[in-house]
Order: sequence, then structure tokens, then C-alpha cells
Amino acid sequence: MNAADSQWMARALRLAERGLCSTSPNPRVGCVLVKEGKSIGEGWHVRAGEPHAEVHALRAAGAAARGATAYVTLEPCSHHGRTPPCADALIAAGIRRVVVAMQDPNPLVAGQGLDKLRAAGIAVECGLMEAAARELNIGFISRMTRGMPWVRSKIAASLDGRTALANGVSKWITGEAARRDVQHWRARSCAVLTGSGTVRADDPRLDVREVEVGRQPLRVVLDSSLHIAPEARVLRGGPTLVYTAIPDAARHQALQAVGAEVALLTGERGRVDLAAVLQDLARRGINEVLVEAGRTLNGALLEAGLVDELVLYLAPKLLGDAARGLAELGALTQLQQGTDLKWQDVRQVGDDLRIIATINKGK
Repeated sequence: MNAADSQWMARALRLAERGLCSTSPNPRVGCVLVKEGKSIGEGWHVRAGEPHAEVHALRAAGAAARGATAYVTLEPCSHHGRTPPCADALIAAGIRRVVVAMQDPNPLVAGQGLDKLRAAGIAVECGLMEAAARELNIGFISRMTRGMPWVRSKIAASLDGRTALANGVSKWITGEAARRDVQHWRARSCAVLTGSGTVRADDPRLDVREVEVGRQPLRVVLDSSLHIAPEARVLRGGPTLVYTAIPDAARHQALQAVGAEVALLTGERGRVDLAAVLQDLARRGINEVLVEAGRTLNGALLEAGLVDELVLYLAPKLLGDAARGLAELGALTQLQQGTDLKWQDVRQVGDDLRIIATINKGK
């Protein structure tokens, strides 16, 4: 592979990004067809049930596709799902060479698409710009390999790590630019998850605003005792799923009457089973979950090792020791017991800092 290969794969990755907010539960995929150093067709996967990136690119190229090189950000599928196999389409079009960023983690594909292309006499190379391709589909990969979605927790706090005053007041710690930025994280997420305490305190909508999207993420509320009121704003304007730990038929029916789905997943101490919630969301095709919750739920998820990434907005202000912290975590006796993070990105958003960090689970 050479510099030109990298150039065309970078273009395919940019195309794949166009499906950032629409492809769920499918992966984000881009494809570029190149012949004699020129692009002759390109495409990206827009949404599930519609043609894949390779099909769009082949249609754009037409008969010129014969003898071309295809740059694809994810291994072409080899099985019949909602659409026919893309590997077969590339073979039928007479593609000469296929450069793939990464192998598909879906067990239904997992190398079979590459094998089918090679068996047809097509030159296949895999692994170009794989890190970027993996990052683009981090949730899909997580669901396919772990049976869990990628869990990203968004927290707005003061510089000393306080998310609300002692009396619960938290609007607004961060500025308008940071709040607009959060809308992009919601838009790319398959689900936005919160706790009943946040619903009672803030009555949030948790929907996407100010960003053009073709669908709203699933709103998920964890409410062990089912205290959420049927009038809560989170239950309006789109799909909402409430997980509870009590089999109270009357309360279930009251929420179902306003359009919410209620699921019973009881864990220890009469609380909702957090791991079971994420496993159930994965079975529902949820790739990425954005947590927007208070310190209690954030602490429980962190202590259970269920958070993968933090998106932390820090405001240039100090709120003091009496204010509420980021997460309720048990008392530690050694520094080594703390949660280790790996910085991914730090930048200023308006007057605030945005820090993206992944949880180091390998220590």
C-alpha cells in the first residue's frame, strides 16, 4: 500500500462519517472506487435497510467499475441480511483490487467477505487506517465483541469537580457552547440513559435539538422503584424505555399508557441490574449509550466497570467542598484503587474545557 491508498481511504472514512447519526444499528461505512488515479464512484451507508456503501459507489461508477480498486472502511459483507452481500456485488462488477480498513467484527462476516473476494481472484489488502475505522465504529465493535454497547458518560462540572450545589441547583454550570456541543453527542448515540433522580430533579427531555438528524435516540430511564411520573417530559416526543426492579402492574400500565416501554430487570438490593440493562440494550441493537445522569448513577456505573469513556465539560469556576461531586464512589484506602483514565482529547469549547478520556480497564 502507498500514499495514494491512504489518500483514498481517508476519503472513504470521511464519507463514512456522514452516517454518524443515522446508520444504527449498522456500522458506519464509506466506499470509494478508483481507476487510473481518479475517483469514479463513491458512497456511504445511510441507514439500516438501505443499500450499503459499496452498492452506492458501484451504482455511481456503472460499467466503469470493471478493473477498478475499491477502498472500503469495513470488510464487505458476505451474508444476506436486509440487503444482498456486498462482496458478491464487487465480484460481479469486476473490481480488480479491494483495500479494506478493518475486518468486520460481526460473527456473520468476520473474514468471510475477504475470503470470498480472494477466492474470486481479487487482490485484497486489509488494515489500512484501521485505528480510525475502529474509532468510527467503536460502539458497533463493542456490541459485536462484548455483547455490550459503548458507554460514554457526559458530565458537566466546575473546575473542582462539582456538578451541583448542595441544594441541588446545577443550571447552568457550563456555558451555552458546551450545551450545544452535547447535542452532537446525543445525535450520534443510539440511546441516552439517565436515572430517576435526574428526571425528578431536572425533568429533562434528553432529545436531540439544534442538530439535523433523521431519528431521535432511545431515551432510557433507570427507575428501580418506578417513581417516574407519567407527565415527565422524557416520556414525550419519542421512544422511551424504563427499566425497573419492581413488578408493579398498575405503575407499569400507567407508563405504558403514555407510550413508554417498561422492562423488569431486578438486581441486588432491589435495584435495577446495571449490567443486565446494557446487555439488553445490546440485544436491541444499541451501539452507543450516552449517560446523562447524576453522581449516584455515574458512581454506580463506574464502580461496576461499565463506563468506557468520559466526556467531561469543566467550567472555569470553583464551587467548593459542600457542592456535589462527579460520582459517588466508595472510600479508597490506596491510590492504586482509583479509576485510571487515558486522555484522548482536550479542547476549549466556549469558555469551558472539554476533556475526553477512556477508562483504563487493563490495570
